[in-house]
Amino acid sequence: MKKTLYILLIFFWTITSSFAQLKIHTFEEADKLSKENPKPLVVFIHTSWCHYCKMMENSTFKNPEIIAVLNSKFYFISLDAENKNDIHFNNHKFQFIPNGNNTGIHDLATALATINSQVVYPTVTILQTDYSIVFQKQSFLNGKELLVILKKSSEKSF
Repeated sequence: MKKTLYILLIFFWTITSSFAQLKIHTFEEADKLSKENPKPLVVFIHTSWCHYCKMMENSTFKNPEIIAVLNSKFYFISLDAENKNDIHFNNHKFQFIPNGNNTGIHDLATALATINSQVVYPTVTILQTDYSIVFQKQSFLNGKELLVILKKSSEKSF
């Protein structure tokens, strides 16, 4: 009995430790961490109702290769564009801007996801260590596509 229990414990420990987990930071955490260890930021801008955003959360950001690259070479931030909390980042205060009954967009999402005067979900934005935007893409990205983008971005000198 003890031997069986021991084998089961080792089995479950091995299974759970083999699953890499994506480190998700807040803007405030990333800002603080960047001062100690500068790395580019990858910001995933999404909403709770966006089908393609959910697909990326459940496939692209579960890919072990993506997780390994994001955890080692970037600070990853997941930003709900309809988040109503103030965000303090890069010496600025960003706020939710209502535009109707229970609708609106966070002005940080607008700043990071606007391309050609339009915000589309999902958007992946990469910021240099000085917080300037070096990459933006408004669409679903599968693991293979995002991995190419991350590898190219991490090879550049920021």
